[in-house]
Amino acid sequence: MARVRLSVAERREELLRAAVEQIEVRGVAAVRIADVASVLGVSNALVLYHFSSKEKLVAAAFAYAAEADLAHLRRLLTRRTSAVRRLRAAVRWYAPTGQAKGWRLWIEGWASSLRDPTLREVAGDLDQQWKAELAEVIEEGAAGGEFHCDDPMSVAWRLTALLDGLAVQMTSYAGPLSRATMLQWAEEALARELGIDHAVLTA
Repeated sequence: MARVRLSVAERREELLRAAVEQIEVRGVAAVRIADVASVLGVSNALVLYHFSSKEKLVAAAFAYAAEADLAHLRRLLTRRTSAVRRLRAAVRWYAPTGQAKGWRLWIEGWASSLRDPTLREVAGDLDQQWKAELAEVIEEGAAGGEFHCDDPMSVAWRLTALLDGLAVQMTSYAGPLSRATMLQWAEEALARELGIDHAVLTA
């Protein structure tokens, strides 16, 4: 059966989705251009036409997946409710669930960034966007009198550092740390950073 002719944008998105799936299955180090081409039934040359190297394909796939998560974070943080409730919703969503595919991809990305400058730049930029989104809501809540905070960006850094570390532990070592415990610790840390009682946060 003939393949449907896709636009350039549609083809790129198809390739990126396939690349993300192959990275999840094989890992960044092992995935090949041929793996992505094979799963879609296209030639290696077609993949290389859109992404001139494996490194560029991997970086673009990582950005594609991470930007979808970033879009979800923005939806949580722009809800019409208090800053405290939006921040708590973001913290709770951050914790890994199920197979934690998103977190596995981030861990793969961080590890590969040590040797891949292109991926390091992409991952670093996305990481800064996450922090900026949280800092903006923290600043908004402080300006609105919900809590006191002199340095929203530092709070965002400390929170994401804690959440990242706990999520890596949960994803890498099944069992020792439960999601419930991670959420409790994360919410307690958020309450301390905002200078509010934990009961206020969970009300």
